[in-house]
Amino acid sequence: MGIMDFIKGQFIDVIEWVDSSTDAMVWKFERKGNEIKMGAQLTVRESQAAVFVNEGQIADIFQPGRYELSTQNMPILTTLKAWKYGFDSPFKADIYFVNMKQFTNRKWGTANPIIRRDSDFGIVRLRAFGIYSFKVDDPAQFLREIFGTNPDFETGDIEGQLKRQLVSGLSDSLAESKIPILDMAMNYDELGTEAVAGLQPRFTSLGLKLVSLYIENVSLPEEVEKVLDKKTQMGVVGDMKTYTQYQTAEAIRDAAQNEGGGVAGAGVGLGAGVAMGRAMADAMKPGEIMSAKCANCGANMPADAKFCPECGKSTVHEKAVCVKCGVSIDKGAKFCPECGSPQQAVCANCGASMIPGAKFCPECGTKA
Repeated sequence: MGIMDFIKGQFIDVIEWVDSSTDAMVWKFERKGNEIKMGAQLTVRESQAAVFVNEGQIADIFQPGRYELSTQNMPILTTLKAWKYGFDSPFKADIYFVNMKQFTNRKWGTANPIIRRDSDFGIVRLRAFGIYSFKVDDPAQFLREIFGTNPDFETGDIEGQLKRQLVSGLSDSLAESKIPILDMAMNYDELGTEAVAGLQPRFTSLGLKLVSLYIENVSLPEEVEKVLDKKTQMGVVGDMKTYTQYQTAEAIRDAAQNEGGGVAGAGVGLGAGVAMGRAMADAMKPGEIMSAKCANCGANMPADAKFCPECGKSTVHEKAVCVKCGVSIDKGAKFCPECGSPQQAVCANCGASMIPGAKFCPECGTKA
């Protein structure tokens, strides 16, 4: 070792960490031989914690502030080394700065679809994605479980494991939620809150804290989305009969405005005429109430009514038989609607009405 290295080694250390990155979680203070002088100045900034490790064992943890390192300020390390006050010897220890800030806008997503049963669509496959944020909650636990003696540790070194834990826990939450897929969007916040509560023990075991989790979207397979779009369109259309009539009228109008001539134009016009006829026929099909008049009082009433709503007279006519062809006709009819034969005979002598089939006039006795 040169004279200059020796002289530099006698200077009082100024120990601090200024983080210029956004993903660094741990940084180790490098000192040759790990010899930190008595009286060294330690500055721990807000959102940081300094962990002292002596011979592989955690000695002390310093929170934000400025410290002059001495045996008075490090009672745990003093006990470990059996140093007495004023012992003028360097500390042989490792110092790790741990970033305690919140790491935000970390993206997560389901690599494989989540299979669940839905009341509307049956068994479906869901995909979801969003963002989450986390932070170091217990530096000592984080050192023991995750970064160990790693001098530089970033979020990328643990993010893969955290994402897998998130997706696993969230898959359980989505599958057990029993929320219909059509109502899923209005429950994103509730699902995120439940997922944070359920996943927190997994993060705690690593010395971390899951601060928040947001679900940005839960998507269906493309074929299910197409069916859902069709169902939405049907809901917007409403009355299919009215919609069909409207579409037919629009098509007829477009055909009438077509300026193309020749056989093609004639064919379009013919097709439009047929479509118009069908549309008009459909418009008169059952669904519209046809009316009739009562034979007794002349009041309007439904054509299929059996009694007049005004006078109460029965609309069902008594039946008789045609004197010539024998078909069933209304009783009192003067002519048969089938063969046209008169149903009431007239006496040739006195002109009185006779019962059909009578052999003598009931009025004058003249033979028919």
